[in-house]
Amino acid sequence: MSVAAELDAVGQAELIRRGEVTPEELVRAAIENIEALNPRINAVIHRMYDEALETARRAAAASTSTGPLHGVPFLLKDLLAEYAGQPYRAGSRFLEGNVSTQDAELTRRYKAAGLITLGKTNLPEFAVGPATEPLLFGATGNPWNADKTTGGSSGGAAAAVAAGLVPLAHANDGGGSIRVPASCCGLVGLKPSRGRNPLGPRYGQVWGGLVTEHVVSRSVRDSAAALDATHGPDVGAPYWFENPPTTFLESIGRVERPLKIAFTEQTYGGDEVHEECRAAVRHTATLCESLGHKVVESRPPIDEDVLFDNFTRMLAVAVAATLRDVARLKGREPREDEIEPLVWLMAQRGERITGGEYLAAVQDLQVLSRQVAQFHEEFDVMLTPTLGQPPVPIGAFVTEPTGDPFETRRRMWSFAPFSQLQNATGQPAISLPLHWTPDGLPVGVQAVARLGEEHTLFGLAGQLEAAAPWAHRWPPISVAREETGARASAPLQ
Repeated sequence: MSVAAELDAVGQAELIRRGEVTPEELVRAAIENIEALNPRINAVIHRMYDEALETARRAAAASTSTGPLHGVPFLLKDLLAEYAGQPYRAGSRFLEGNVSTQDAELTRRYKAAGLITLGKTNLPEFAVGPATEPLLFGATGNPWNADKTTGGSSGGAAAAVAAGLVPLAHANDGGGSIRVPASCCGLVGLKPSRGRNPLGPRYGQVWGGLVTEHVVSRSVRDSAAALDATHGPDVGAPYWFENPPTTFLESIGRVERPLKIAFTEQTYGGDEVHEECRAAVRHTATLCESLGHKVVESRPPIDEDVLFDNFTRMLAVAVAATLRDVARLKGREPREDEIEPLVWLMAQRGERITGGEYLAAVQDLQVLSRQVAQFHEEFDVMLTPTLGQPPVPIGAFVTEPTGDPFETRRRMWSFAPFSQLQNATGQPAISLPLHWTPDGLPVGVQAVARLGEEHTLFGLAGQLEAAAPWAHRWPPISVAREETGARASAPLQ
């Protein structure tokens, strides 16, 4: 079972299909791993073991369910993908005691794919910020170095997958919240195109269309298999895409012609980033050339100040709207002492932004999106560092109650200056673990494609994974690196 736990999700499902393991055995092994390792990283904040074991027993009997993820242990981020009858707190003390009354459509699709949910993962309050350190649950430690950030907001999901607690986990992305933790934790993190995955039935769009749903994973094929299982509109979706030319799994490594790829070592405003981040993208650009692609140093001619200012106004309004939304869930308005300082201050700023200012910000971001789309008329893919720095220490983005939330946003932007553009444009973007610092911290490289062209990203990502594999790399805190006998025994029933 220790060998099985080191496989990706597709690999674990294949063992089930061959009769070498049962879903219950995989679930029990995952529970043992969570109980042994989670105290060191604080990734899983709610356990659903009894229900998971019962689901696993049913999955073993469902011989007709033989998809590429059938019977595989899974975790949900405690945001958006609600699970009926389970706590739903979104990292906030204000939502203590709140329980979901229905499954999200995405959760239904995960269940239909045969994924077995063992629990929920940690996140910053209401997913605001690129670090996972909520007051409600405490900080999540990075399995590569527990004193460093996992990134956010899907930091609990990324830490759990990096440590091997489960092979993949649900995540979502409103400003980099899949790609940032994927980079920090050495994982694959795809942000799909806007509208590719469902947000219903509670939402048509979240944060004005900035947020998309998907997973973090150790392999490209797991990300593709998960997207095959979940993509497509649900009833009443405000926008959606036609099906891709093939399944996403079939698109891995398939590139019909040499791609024209742009890369940049600098931010969209021309600023320098950390040398390890520059080295990561240079190495990847060279690797792409060796694979036969045409690679040119270039970036979209956009005004980064316009991006920052308008994205931040839109985000502030979105945070204000989030507090109004959760007040309806709770049946009362939150008090200041129930909300963390950054969220409270952002919401207060958002409430002061007028409707006219908000729509002007949306318009300016749409103009910028058209400029980026024109850039992609020439280039199939753009490569950037995923982040401006390797993982920073836990606590780097703490905001004081009397602080300036926009000053905190500036610090966060310096850490993650590349990811938020694609939430504004709606484009698909993937972070791949293609570089490590001399002291052993992962550094991701981001690849961006045209709107709706996830298959292009999977094609290139599959080639890069084959040329520079990372499956053998495991962090110090992980199933693969645990010494024999170091595990605590889990309270199984």
